[in-house]
Amino acid sequence: MMAGQDVRAGHGFGVLQQFARRPRNVERCELCSIELSKEHPHLLEPIGRKVLCACDACALLFSGKADAKFKRIPRSVRFLTGFRMTEAQWDSLMIPINMAFFFRSSPEGRMVAMYPSPAGATESLLSLETWSEIAHDNPELNAMEADVEALLINRIGHARGFASPEHYLLPIDECFKLVGLIRLHWKGFSGGTEVWQEIARFFDELKSKAMVPAGGAHA
Repeated sequence: MMAGQDVRAGHGFGVLQQFARRPRNVERCELCSIELSKEHPHLLEPIGRKVLCACDACALLFSGKADAKFKRIPRSVRFLTGFRMTEAQWDSLMIPINMAFFFRSSPEGRMVAMYPSPAGATESLLSLETWSEIAHDNPELNAMEADVEALLINRIGHARGFASPEHYLLPIDECFKLVGLIRLHWKGFSGGTEVWQEIARFFDELKSKAMVPAGGAHA
C-alpha cells in the first residue's frame, strides 16, 4: 500500500472511531434514567397532564395507586362498534374539526372534553347534562379510569359522507399523540394534505391494534 493510501485509510478509521463514540439517541426513564426499549410504559401526572416515559420497574410502583403523584397509563385500545350518540349531542359540543376526546379529571373533579387543534389541545364546553345523557346510553363509559383513559371520537369520514363515526376507549397518551401530530403537520387554514394523511394513518394504526369488546360497545 502506498503512503497516501495509508493516510486515507487512517483518516477513514478515525472518522469511524468518532462516529462510534457519538452518544446514541435513546429514550430514558424519566424517574431513574435507565435506558428504555422502544416499547415502554408511560406515566401521567394528573395535575399538569404531563406524560412521562418510564421503565417497567418504576411504572410498577404506581400501578393501581389512586393517591400517587403519577398514574400508570394502560395500554389497551377498544373499538366501540355500538356506540350511541345523537347528532344533537355532538352539535352541542361545538367541535370544529369533527374529533374530540373525553376524560375524567380527578384534580378538577369533572369530565373534560378536548379537541386537537393547530395550537394544541383545546377544551370545549361540556355540560353535565350532555355527558350524563351520553354515559347513560353507553354505560361502559362509567368504567373509564380517571385521568389515564379517554373516549376518542372520530367523525371526519362521517362529516364527509363516506364513513361512520368511530369511537374508541383508549389510553390518554394516544390522544396526546394525536394532538402533537396535528400541531406538527398542520399548514395554513385547512391543514393541508399532509396533516390529513397523517391523521388517516394514525386511525388506521389505532384500529389495527384495537380490540372489539364482545357484544360491541355494550359488553
